[in-house]
Amino acid sequence: MLTLGVFIMSRKSWIFTLGTEVVCGRVVNTNAAYLGRRLTLLGFEVLGVVSLIDDVELISAALSLVLRTGPDLIVTTGGLGPTYDDVTLEAVARAVGRRLAVNELALEMIKKKYEELKLPLTPERVKMAYLPEGGVVIPNDVGTAPGCLIKSGETLIASLPGVPRELERMWESFVEPRLRELSARRVVVERSFTVTNVPESSAAAIVKEVLRRYGNVYVKTHPKGHEIRAPVLEVYVQVFGDELGECERVADEVLKILKDGLESVGGVIT
Repeated sequence: MLTLGVFIMSRKSWIFTLGTEVVCGRVVNTNAAYLGRRLTLLGFEVLGVVSLIDDVELISAALSLVLRTGPDLIVTTGGLGPTYDDVTLEAVARAVGRRLAVNELALEMIKKKYEELKLPLTPERVKMAYLPEGGVVIPNDVGTAPGCLIKSGETLIASLPGVPRELERMWESFVEPRLRELSARRVVVERSFTVTNVPESSAAAIVKEVLRRYGNVYVKTHPKGHEIRAPVLEVYVQVFGDELGECERVADEVLKILKDGLESVGGVIT
């Protein structure tokens, strides 16, 4: 058995990974996996990941729809650059009902970067300094396009570049420290183990019974082998509640039930 961690969970979040190149499969969407895990370990419940082409109307409409549900956080990636199809912040501005305008701090950051390269401040480069009014600049130490933090009602929207190394640096140095300041309300314990010699279809009935008995437990079986010839399952368990000790007790109880049930149908636990 591997204990993956103990953390706090309560707040609702969405991830928007934007870019035609992502949707059409030309670029692998590693940003969604990175952000999903970071948010989960921060205590956010990730309700969904939305991938859309670079279409300002479509992105704005999708953001508006999600905003109406009142999540605590929306993170967008991609579409902050100097080209015609970088329209994310225009879409964010429309969704929150703000004007898109030059942010002087963002402009100064961009100007400084291009001065170091002895390149002029063209309209395409100035474009990256346009943020929704009221937005806070997220510095980009790796690339050129700054990100943006803006509040709409009770929802915080963090817009970051799509280049993974830029996104990760900006997330870890600027966004995540601010999110850690948010209060939390729910404790979550997650654990996992591996079982061989049990097809997922056989494990399904055992998992179903656990979920029937416990309203605060989530179980996921991940097939790693062949369902018939060489079944291998990674079993992931998540228990949430108000008290750490109670969550750990339930987690131990659930793991025993799962292991006993899987062993009874020929499973080997590792």
